[in-house]
Amino acid sequence: MVSTRAPARCARTVLLVSLVAGAGCARHELRSEGATATTAEIFISAQMRGYLGPCGCSEAMRGGIDRAAFQIADARRNGKPVLYIDGGDSLFGRASLSEAEIPQEERKAQAIADAFKWTKLAAHAVGELDGARGAEFRKSLGLPDLANGSSRLLEISGHKIGVVAASTQAELVDAARRARQQGAAFVIGMLHQPIQQAQQVASDPSVEADLIFANHQADELAGEDNRLVKTAVPVAQVQSKGRSLARVDLAFGAATGKFELQRTQDDVDRELSALTQRIELLKKELNTPGLAGEIKKLKQGKLDELVARRQGIAAAPLESAEDKNAFAVRFVPLESSLPGQPEIKALVTQYDRDVGLINLEWARKHGRDCPPPAAGEAAFVGNDSCRECHPESFPVWEKSKHAHAYRTLADLGRQYDLNCIGCHVIGFERPGGVCRVDKVQNRKDVGCESCHGPGSIHAEDPVKDNILAKPEKSDCVRCHTPENSSHFDFATFLPQILGPGHQGPTSRPEVPRRARQ
Repeated sequence: MVSTRAPARCARTVLLVSLVAGAGCARHELRSEGATATTAEIFISAQMRGYLGPCGCSEAMRGGIDRAAFQIADARRNGKPVLYIDGGDSLFGRASLSEAEIPQEERKAQAIADAFKWTKLAAHAVGELDGARGAEFRKSLGLPDLANGSSRLLEISGHKIGVVAASTQAELVDAARRARQQGAAFVIGMLHQPIQQAQQVASDPSVEADLIFANHQADELAGEDNRLVKTAVPVAQVQSKGRSLARVDLAFGAATGKFELQRTQDDVDRELSALTQRIELLKKELNTPGLAGEIKKLKQGKLDELVARRQGIAAAPLESAEDKNAFAVRFVPLESSLPGQPEIKALVTQYDRDVGLINLEWARKHGRDCPPPAAGEAAFVGNDSCRECHPESFPVWEKSKHAHAYRTLADLGRQYDLNCIGCHVIGFERPGGVCRVDKVQNRKDVGCESCHGPGSIHAEDPVKDNILAKPEKSDCVRCHTPENSSHFDFATFLPQILGPGHQGPTSRPEVPRRARQ
């Protein structure tokens, strides 16, 4: 371990050393000889959209509020002055909720708020999704809310940090100016706008912010990536659904003066980018269906090694000079191999227990069966009806993960979770399907109709033009979404559910339509 009194060259050499073995002095404050610079870290989350953690449907899934809490707490344990700020759109996934969803979503928002408070959240910029249950409910959570158009001064390392929340350019200009007038040395703008609009705002010379975070996206897929746009006022976006944190490293090297985005570590940034590409490629390979156990173990080991290497590089401190104020923006992808904070893990486990009981009780008291189909529309009938005419297809299905999708949920104790069950039963909230978590008999698992559509009409008149004979990629990605199945590849996965009798050779002759009636 390198001493905190190590000379400044440690800051230069640590980046090279960490490529191999992780930075030995990465967590220490480094200064030039005789320098008076101080450093600090600010962690940013945003657009969590009600996600406590990954569903667990795929290998090496990113995210988890417990992993985020560990990263923040670990920085504090290592002696760093740390602030934690949330940019909003975090408590709920949608602005409006159904009656059945309300009990679960309120309990989840409470769990997120409890995790925020344990992690010593200093400011929470309120987004429109945070108000899904109204302002009174949001206020009852006890978070340090920051309304649009307002600012707050926070102190770290003896310096004032201004955090401003805004939904418009005018609000950002006014709030940032007030923060400066109140003595803020560094101003972060939490802008409730997509990153494209945030870049336009950043071009306004009257915006007195040092860094802007774009914390709202028009749709769920727009927040898939961590982004940093190096404009006059840099603009950043944190990957949505709790899959990454942003980390802002500050170096206070001068009594006054503008903070400069550090541009001297381009080689390091390129190395981080290359490692991220290798990590994503390995994760895709890990999720290849049918991968042999020994090969999977080797690839997982290599993945863990690359993640650790990237963490070491990203943790390297600023190489600051005593006469310059500087900052750097790094992203911390919350990979599956990273540890979680035990207290927050326990909080999430308790949430899972509670929400199962809450939803089961609600279904028994208020649940309604699915409505019948409209005239001329097909309803879901379950696998047993399909098996009567297509028994040759079932041996292939029974060997697939689709055949025990519901059991996978039950093993995790999440079979009553409304965020999960829809992709683990047949026909969720559709005629003849599942509309109550307490009534899933004969509709469990990813069955024939999950891919081929409701089969009541086809069961009565078994011809090819009244059923979806060959599902397309668009039919699969309803459940194989980027956050639940981030490395889903239709061409790779499709052959794993095909075989003799299921779009493969079969000895069973085609039965004429008339003979089936």
